[in-house]
Amino acid sequence: MTDAPDRHCESPRVSVIVPNWNGSAIIGDCLESIRAQTYGNVDRIVVDDGSTDDSVDLIARGFPDFRLIALGENRGFAHAVNVGMRAALGDIFALLNSDARADPRWVEELVAALSRHPDAGSAASKILLDGPDCRIHSAGDVFLRAGVPDSRGVWEVDRGQYDDEQFVFGACGGAAGYRRTMIEEIGPFDEQFGMYCEDVDLAFRAQLRGYRCVYAPRALVRHRLGASTPSDVASYLCGRNFVWLLARDAPEEWWRRHWAKFLRTQLALAIRALRHAREPAARARLRGQLHGLATVPRLVGQRGSVQRPRRVTSEQLSGLLTQ
Repeated sequence: MTDAPDRHCESPRVSVIVPNWNGSAIIGDCLESIRAQTYGNVDRIVVDDGSTDDSVDLIARGFPDFRLIALGENRGFAHAVNVGMRAALGDIFALLNSDARADPRWVEELVAALSRHPDAGSAASKILLDGPDCRIHSAGDVFLRAGVPDSRGVWEVDRGQYDDEQFVFGACGGAAGYRRTMIEEIGPFDEQFGMYCEDVDLAFRAQLRGYRCVYAPRALVRHRLGASTPSDVASYLCGRNFVWLLARDAPEEWWRRHWAKFLRTQLALAIRALRHAREPAARARLRGQLHGLATVPRLVGQRGSVQRPRRVTSEQLSGLLTQ
């Protein structure tokens, strides 16, 4: 991390961090939406993750008010965000995907939610799919008793059913706010996850240390689903990383009570992938699961680093699971 910011200022400084990879066709809308934020105390950073298109030139020419960090090679979302957080000056890190556009009050609403809840280490946005019917992509992340993460409200039409501010399991890393103090204590994104579930792993580590996540329904973002990542890559990483979350992050109490559901769910996912084996995404999902299973011993060996610092009770842990 860089030198600590002045924490006596009237409003906390926010570092908005945008990771980009070959996003020249979409990054402009994202960065313009950050320029339009109503919150004034903002530090703007773009981390280009080894793009091979003209992203770097486009950002340098069109957005000189952003700090551009150009990496020499592509090492994934988690690495790019961690580089951005190390360079950040803010008290709060606000992450935004390059294929998303933030409402002008997005940063202001994230800060307000965190200010209202000093025990929260992170804030989740309301993320809508970019389209005419206002479908929800995420109203905060949950973790199911079946042993998989999920997004609240995903694919539902937004009719105001998720307009209440409340605590959730975690924030989708595509549009989220994280306190610097929490990241300094629990550590940044785990780069072995790459992308997809790196935010769920972070949410596990935060919740185990007693840091809650508040869902801020007025922190609104619109997301072009799939515009930045091929579907077969996403399927592979979800297949692998779902297994890794169970092997490393799921507490012992969850395993004792729900191990049969965990295993049945993984088997059902594998059978579904086999039934659709002609589709590249299904084959990628199965490869990811097999890789996850093959590397379970390594992830189990990392459980101590996640579970030992825990500060929450078994009762509090059970309340984190969603049906």
